[in-house]
Order: sequence, then C-alpha cells, then structure tokens
Amino acid sequence: MLNLQAHVPIHLPESTRPVLTIVVDTEEEFDWSKPFDRRNVSVTAIAAQPLAHERVFDKHGVVPTYVIDWPVATTPSAIAVLKPLLDEGRCDIGTHLHPWVSPPHEEDVNAFNSYAGNLPRELEFEKLRQLTEAITANFGRAPKVFKAGRYGVGPNTAEIIAQLGYAIDASVVPYTDMSADGGPSFAAHGTSMYWFSAKGRRMMEQPATAAYGGWLHHQGPWLHKLLMTRTARRMRLPGIASKTGMLERVKITPEGYTLDELKRATRCLMRGGERYVGLTYHSPSLQPGHTPYVRNAHDLEQFLGTLDGYIEFFKSELNGVVMSSEALYRSISHERAQPTLM
Repeated sequence: MLNLQAHVPIHLPESTRPVLTIVVDTEEEFDWSKPFDRRNVSVTAIAAQPLAHERVFDKHGVVPTYVIDWPVATTPSAIAVLKPLLDEGRCDIGTHLHPWVSPPHEEDVNAFNSYAGNLPRELEFEKLRQLTEAITANFGRAPKVFKAGRYGVGPNTAEIIAQLGYAIDASVVPYTDMSADGGPSFAAHGTSMYWFSAKGRRMMEQPATAAYGGWLHHQGPWLHKLLMTRTARRMRLPGIASKTGMLERVKITPEGYTLDELKRATRCLMRGGERYVGLTYHSPSLQPGHTPYVRNAHDLEQFLGTLDGYIEFFKSELNGVVMSSEALYRSISHERAQPTLM
C-alpha cells in the first residue's frame, strides 16, 4: 500500500457522478489524551450508532461501512446493535485493527506498537486473523473492507490482508505524515483511489479524503508543510492562511470541521477532476463525552447536522451518489471498467 510505484490509479471520468463512501471507525471508548491501555474495552457508545441511521443515513439511503475492532466484534451487546443493521442491508461490516486491544497480547503497549504495521509480521498476521475470524463467526459473513487502526499500515500489511481475503483497504489518509511517533507517512499519496496487488490478489484502495481548499489549493502539499513549521506556527500563519482563503487543509469528516470547510475543500477537489470522496468518523462521537469532537448534547447536534448537511450538499449541489465501499468496489470490476454511476 505504501509502494507508490506498484499502484494503478483509478481515475473516474469527469462524466461520472461523484462518489461518496462513509467508513466509521467502530471502536471502544478511551481517553484520547492518555496512553494506550489494554483495559479500555468498553463499547457502550455502540448503542448510539442507530441514531445516525434514524437522523441521517436512512433519509439519504446511505449504507455506511462499520469497520469494527476486537472489543466491538466480540461484545454481545455491540453485536446485538450492529448485526440487525447488517441483516437489514443498512450497513456493511469491515475490520479495524487496534493492536493494543486485539489478541494475542504479546507486544508492549506503546505509541510505536499502536501502529500494527510496526509489529513483527507473524504477530500482525495473527492479530488480524483472529479478528477476521471473530467478525465472520459473530456477523455471519467474512469482512471485505480493512482499515488499520491509526492508519498504521506497514511493509507486511498488504500481503496479510490479501492472504486473509480482503478486497478493499481504507487505511490511507492523503498528504499526512505520522512518522514523528513511528507511524506511516502518506505525504506523497493523493486523494484518488487505486489498485494494488499482493500475493497475486488485486485490491482496491479507497483513501480517507484529506484535501486542500483555498485559492492556493493546487500548491497545498508543499505550502502546507511550510506553514506547519515551528516558525510559521509561532507567527500564526496557518490560521491567517485559512482566514484569508489562501489555504486550508481539511479532512472530510464531521469531527472538528465545519460544513462550510467541508464544502470548500470538496469543491476544490471536484474542480481538480477528482470524483471520489471518502468520509470518516469515530463511532464514540455518537455518544457525548468520548471524543474531543463531541463533548455535550450541543456538539452532538452540530455533528449530526454537519453529517446530514454534507451528504445533502454532495447529492444536490454536486449531483453525487453515496455508495457503500463494497458497492463501489463491485461497480469497478477491472481497471478499465466504467462504474455504473451515471
């Protein structure tokens, strides 16, 4: 997934309707400001997930993909919430590997090892194998979408997910470098989907969209890096660039971004020829108090309003279509196929 030379870009033609996918990092609750802890396995926020369907998804005909980790996949109360949504065709279920709470528990728990791609190949494989089998047993079907926890892919991840039968990866976040604490760097990755192969199996990458808005968005990758230097931050240049409409970096998520910011960045993407957008968020945000983005009832209403407003914008202003990750994969059967999105 990190070998750019082995990627085959998927360029949807400009005549194709823009496509939006929604992938939810479906996980246990923990304090984001504290170190990782294997004891944090509570999944009470899973009970709040139907709220997004009642308020947003069902209205728009959206089928999100819940990529679930070990505590979610093996807790009866969480399964009881998500499996009916799956059985009713209202969601898909994929896989989300948080290695610190996923057996076997052989590694030290620290920031470096929180990126599963940093683990020895045998341990990364075994954690994902056990999680894949647990999801298959408890939900009645094998997961086809994989998203690494903390986007933590490594040199062995592609071969591992190929061996375990996955068809889609959603672990790339464009223009993002997490190497400061041992994570991967996606600084050279753009926003487009692409094919990649491992162990003779061809798989599709559906990145989580991070994009640049503003009148200098074409210079975003290098200019944003310059703006994020210590000196530039001390001079508050990132804020000035955003407020003046010069440049802003936006991840397509209702967590921490306004609807206007999401719209501006998406319009820039569309004007640049991109036809794919991957929206993400974390499941605990549906219950106030678990993430920095939703601390109270007011934040939750704002979160749901942004999610609803963005989907409405994508469908109405952009004439876009919202598809599940698996449906999008099926619609592009081979490299030169034209997706059925007209």
